[in-house]
Amino acid sequence: MHSQAFQEIVEFRRSNRLFDSNTPVPDEVIQRSLERAALSPNSSNMQLWEFHWIKSKDALAPMVPLCLNQNAARSAQHQVVFVTRQDLWKSRAAWNLQQVQNSIQGEPNNGQKAGLRYYGKLMPFLYTNDPLGIMHGVRWLLGWVMGAFKPFYRPGGKAEQRIVAHKSCALAAQTFMLSVAAEGFHTCPMEGLDRVRVRKFLGLPRGAEINMAIAVGLGTEAGVWGPRFRVPLEQVVRVH
Repeated sequence: MHSQAFQEIVEFRRSNRLFDSNTPVPDEVIQRSLERAALSPNSSNMQLWEFHWIKSKDALAPMVPLCLNQNAARSAQHQVVFVTRQDLWKSRAAWNLQQVQNSIQGEPNNGQKAGLRYYGKLMPFLYTNDPLGIMHGVRWLLGWVMGAFKPFYRPGGKAEQRIVAHKSCALAAQTFMLSVAAEGFHTCPMEGLDRVRVRKFLGLPRGAEINMAIAVGLGTEAGVWGPRFRVPLEQVVRVH
């Protein structure tokens, strides 16, 4: 592995807030970066995400006011909106279950049996919700009882499911930004946006949530707000 090459990519990646409007970003850069983002680690391989690639001028223009007229949105050659889709858990669990079933030739081995239980029983148990919150109560009680005797995963309700989905989606967004940096271009993750209107603009269902929008372009010197500085490492790293 080339540690120095990765170091250079990490140092090159900056949140650039003003892109060169005369320099296009080839579609191939975004396509490769999205393919790499899809390889990101995510909880139980459920992939409860969508990546909405906005590349036409007709689609980019309406996104500018929805991103509160940020310069990064104004000058972006592309935008990618990262969306969580915890509402798709049934279809994603079924897809994973099918992958396990497709791998079975004859009698399933122990790993395949575990996969069948995992996606056929455990995922429905962890993700099923009901209007009265009964399943949440059952999961909480199970975690409390089992956790009293040994280390145990403490499953929660919709709030916990949202956190899990957003963590996974953010990992994909970071992979995407590092990939764009490796291609020699720049990004700016934008949280300052109207999530309700962006969701409506993208035609997303009620269960979908905006994780972040990322503007892409060739950064300019004016787009970088000074040198990068971070809290001293000794204040954030704890060695046990």
